[in-house]
Amino acid sequence: MNNFTRAVTMAIPATAVLLASAAGVASAYWTNSDAGTGTATTGANVPVTFNQTTRVPAMYPGQAAVTLAGTFNNANPGPTYVTAVTATGYTIDVAHVTAGCTGAQGNYTLGGRAVVTGHDVAPGTPSVGSYWTGLTIKMNDLLTAQDACKGAVVTITFASS
Repeated sequence: MNNFTRAVTMAIPATAVLLASAAGVASAYWTNSDAGTGTATTGANVPVTFNQTTRVPAMYPGQAAVTLAGTFNNANPGPTYVTAVTATGYTIDVAHVTAGCTGAQGNYTLGGRAVVTGHDVAPGTPSVGSYWTGLTIKMNDLLTAQDACKGAVVTITFASS
């Protein structure tokens, strides 16, 4: 056998041993399993506000009830569900209360039922496509002089649920 053939014959087994030991190193590894956690926060909503769009004509004792209507302002990033709208009360401007026109006398009555039951109010100010109507206001005839209420400004308070 010549020197070249002997060198090649010896190199092949040495290469095989080197590859086998390298393969053993490559197959050694760690395994792991674990768990983790993350968080998410639910936001809170801003209350929906109301815009009365009905212009109520000058009221007088015994007048028929005037139907009120309006829109919503929803400053939230998504829709807000409104079940009902109610007129919760009213105030009379200070000058007319001082003159003797008071809510305790029963000069005005709020009534009706708003038509919005079960409604998603879209985001926006005002909310596009979201309206309410059906509440009413009237000036009662108390069968006494109600001159103190002439020109009074009645501010209605609305609420939703």
